[in-house]
Amino acid sequence: MKPKHRDFRLDIIVLLGSITAVTIASFGVYRGWQGQWSQAGFDLVVVLAVAAPVVYAWRTGDSLRAGNVLAVLNSVATFGACLLLGHTALTWTYLVLLTNFFIAHRWVAVACNVLLIVGMQLLPGFFHDVVHAASVFVSAGMITAFSLIFAARTQDDRAHLERLAAVDALTGVPNRRSMERALADAVGRFQRGERRFGLVVLDLDHFKDVNDQYGHAAGDAAIADLASILRFEMRRNDQVFRFGGEEFVTLLELDSTDDLEAAAERLRKAVRGSLRGPGGRITISLGAALLREQEKTWHDWFSRADAALYRAKSAGRDSYVIADDLF
Repeated sequence: MKPKHRDFRLDIIVLLGSITAVTIASFGVYRGWQGQWSQAGFDLVVVLAVAAPVVYAWRTGDSLRAGNVLAVLNSVATFGACLLLGHTALTWTYLVLLTNFFIAHRWVAVACNVLLIVGMQLLPGFFHDVVHAASVFVSAGMITAFSLIFAARTQDDRAHLERLAAVDALTGVPNRRSMERALADAVGRFQRGERRFGLVVLDLDHFKDVNDQYGHAAGDAAIADLASILRFEMRRNDQVFRFGGEEFVTLLELDSTDDLEAAAERLRKAVRGSLRGPGGRITISLGAALLREQEKTWHDWFSRADAALYRAKSAGRDSYVIADDLF
């Protein structure tokens, strides 16, 4: 199964693994043509070993585990090439020392590199002389050190950017992108029999009037205050997201429609009692739906809750409707 979202490590694994497999396979074909069957057989084993984690990563999306395995395999294969080819394999060695940090966890890459560097130093007759051995040792060590620094900085920056991309700037709560992932995960957990979930879609009543009469700054303040109230009302395993505009979504772990109804009423009362704007009290309307067994994706589940929200707004606002009551 193709991964659900873009993964930089996966892209590198697929690119590097494919190039490595094709290149080594080409060498294997050439060596087999020349009658060098032992080396051709070794090349074939390496190709199969490299292809396995690449296929695994592509099908499962588990790029970290696949990358760790691939880094180990690449390092072992490079050491084997050093045994078979001697110091002419150094060109591949430097490449592997660098790319390990792009595909594996940085400390796994460090371990692989250190073992490979030490292993090369222990190979009898591998280097021309002591100066050659020292030169390779220093060069390989510098590649590892600088790659570690770069990988640490890059991974930290990427994690920070991913956090920023998942959070709404105005309210500080997770955004629609995060919501879609969370709902998809909830459906999967429900299908596996782990938990039951309820979904509440809500938005501010007469929000356009707030913007028109008091300006967008007042509207933004109301949205931010609503997010704070909702976040405060969430239990330990519940989550709140900003869907867009003045609309929010809460994902709740609960067991029955009665629990969902109680949660919706609790949120309605909390907002009614606490949310104020320049014109006075601001209320919300809510639509809620309990996840059903026949719903294999989150879209149908969300559509039912959204339809319930519009029913609540049509009924006069400052109220909630449970989707199951509509059928």
